[in-house]
Amino acid sequence: MATPINIGDSRVIESREVGDGLAIRRRREAPDGRRFTTYERIEKPNIAVIKKDGTRELFDREKLNTAITRSVGKFFASEVEIQEIVSEVEDNLYALGESELPSKTIGELVINELAQRNEVAYVRFASVYYEFKTLDEFEAILASRRKDKGKK
Repeated sequence: MATPINIGDSRVIESREVGDGLAIRRRREAPDGRRFTTYERIEKPNIAVIKKDGTRELFDREKLNTAITRSVGKFFASEVEIQEIVSEVEDNLYALGESELPSKTIGELVINELAQRNEVAYVRFASVYYEFKTLDEFEAILASRRKDKGKK
């Protein structure tokens, strides 16, 4: 078992922003020469998510990441793209300025982000999110996407 490192006694070797610019990665060195990495992220206020059944739970970035990865992850080239989607959705949630939001709001933000990035991922996610039961529902969303593309 490795001996614990006292972070307070370590010195910073290198610092840089990572990902969305809201975190800092620091390479550190302990007095005994061991090196390790720490991440500092700005702590945001909690948002309560109101689920369909009326229960509430705190917004969880990792839960959102897992849901997107599980449902449409294979349509993206890397985990970085999924992290960008999660960051964009999270930023939009906080921009709403609400302390409580229905889960539907998160779903709509994900749908909008997927619509801009990957049509197949959008349709797949939409089919689950909107609980499609028939081919007509698939055709309707495809027709809507084609109409939207024609406007651009």
